[in-house]
Amino acid sequence: MPEKLFESKPPRGLARLAFRLPIGMYRLGLGGLFGTRFLLLTHTGRKSGRERKTVLEVVRYDKEKSVFIVAVGFGPQSDWYRNIRACPQVTVQCGRRRWAMTAEFLSPEQAGEELLDYGRRHPAALRELARFMGFRMGDSPAEIREVGRMIPMVAFHTVG
Repeated sequence: MPEKLFESKPPRGLARLAFRLPIGMYRLGLGGLFGTRFLLLTHTGRKSGRERKTVLEVVRYDKEKSVFIVAVGFGPQSDWYRNIRACPQVTVQCGRRRWAMTAEFLSPEQAGEELLDYGRRHPAALRELARFMGFRMGDSPAEIREVGRMIPMVAFHTVG
């Protein structure tokens, strides 16, 4: 059975600066270097009403439907997640393309299936991601699904 070893928290200090570096790369027009593995999310602050930006790793991208699935790696208390809960209308930039999108919050069962699919496509990345988020798990599909059920996930769909 998977085990949660510690509560992952958003980085602070120099680590926070390193995590925010990709935002600067997008501003310089270098977002294409990330391919479809990362996206730049522009959302509205729930308290300030100001524009906020964060870069997120893409769990799955469906090019035909223009749908991006992302995991909430630092948990449901993440500011970006709380912001899109309050205002699900966002802008997503992946590479040099931008879309007006709406956030849909996946059920734990859907999240479990998405993480299992991600693990099949990126087994080494899944192990690193799980460790980073404080999970100890085996390689069985049941354990991967169980961890996925514990991680909130969001699907971004095009508007209209």
